[in-house]
Amino acid sequence: MPEPENEDLTMTNPPAAENNSDGDAAEKSNAPAADAAAQLAAAKAEAAANYDKFMRAAADLENFRRRAVREKDELRTTATGRVLEDIFPVLDNLALAIQAAKQPGADVKSLVGGVEMVLAQLKTALASHGLKEINPVGLAFDPHQHEAISHLPSDTVKEEHVLNAVRTGYSLNGRLLRPAAVVVSSGPAKS
Repeated sequence: MPEPENEDLTMTNPPAAENNSDGDAAEKSNAPAADAAAQLAAAKAEAAANYDKFMRAAADLENFRRRAVREKDELRTTATGRVLEDIFPVLDNLALAIQAAKQPGADVKSLVGGVEMVLAQLKTALASHGLKEINPVGLAFDPHQHEAISHLPSDTVKEEHVLNAVRTGYSLNGRLLRPAAVVVSSGPAKS
């Protein structure tokens, strides 16, 4: 709270000596006004400096935010490019398999073997980037990793264990991308 300017100064200042000249009295009465003006000027200068610092900090923060967004986009593009570079040979081999299948007298067994090798190549390329298959046949049902689509009785698989997988699930570096769609055993058939 600002101090009042027209406060009675006789309480805080000792009484002036009677032998002072009128010039000394005038200087002393102007001194508090000069001090107040100097303090006001100093406060304004400090406020301007603080405002300048604030504006610079706000600009730096905005620049940092923009740079972070740009770097995130560049990182995403680079990572996607690396995955695609690993998949190009798979695409090439699939194109060769299609050409081989179109040839007259194509051997189905060799085509199936070739497609299986291409599938293994694709799985290896994706696994090198952190993709993991979830194929839980015979394991206990886990609702965090599996999606039960039905229950069937089974004499060979324990109750609440996966009887078979209808669709393979996938996780990427520990994060579930797609749960495995499974049929769960309800235990031996009840008569």
